[in-house]
Amino acid sequence: MYFPLHPDTPAEGLSLKDLFAGRGLDLDAMHARMKGLMDIEHLPYNRRTHTYNSRLAQELAKWADSKPGFDKIHDALYKAYFVEGRNLANKDVLLEIAQSLGLPVEETRPVLDNRTFKDAVDADWQKARRYGITGVPTFIAGGSKVVGAQPYEVLAQQVRAAGAHPKHAESNS
Repeated sequence: MYFPLHPDTPAEGLSLKDLFAGRGLDLDAMHARMKGLMDIEHLPYNRRTHTYNSRLAQELAKWADSKPGFDKIHDALYKAYFVEGRNLANKDVLLEIAQSLGLPVEETRPVLDNRTFKDAVDADWQKARRYGITGVPTFIAGGSKVVGAQPYEVLAQQVRAAGAHPKHAESNS
């Protein structure tokens, strides 16, 4: 499900300094915390100076999800945004990412130009509002909600409380 974290961000992006202005937040400390969490999970993560509107990227990903074998779009979009600091509101950037995964430009371009998956992403945003989602990631199971990066055991406990039996992650054994 897709969620509008900062849907009013202009296509050209917004500096993180401007985004968080007046909130009394320490951007260096925020980055250090996230970098530490990402390092624990062996995920690449670089310092960003800007945030970009991810709406078109969400529509691209929703389309790619409908095509067998292209779920790797999520990792590619993550890398482009959080590692390379690329503008995911830029169609050329999205076309390049899609093409690098083997999605043909002649199929991808009309999806972006015609906003083919706009309604599907709108439905996700409405569902997120119904669930009261205000941040990412949010994990929902059995009516309970956990927000933010969480240790495996917290998520496993949530899944167990919902009546499922999670498999034990080898990396957390």
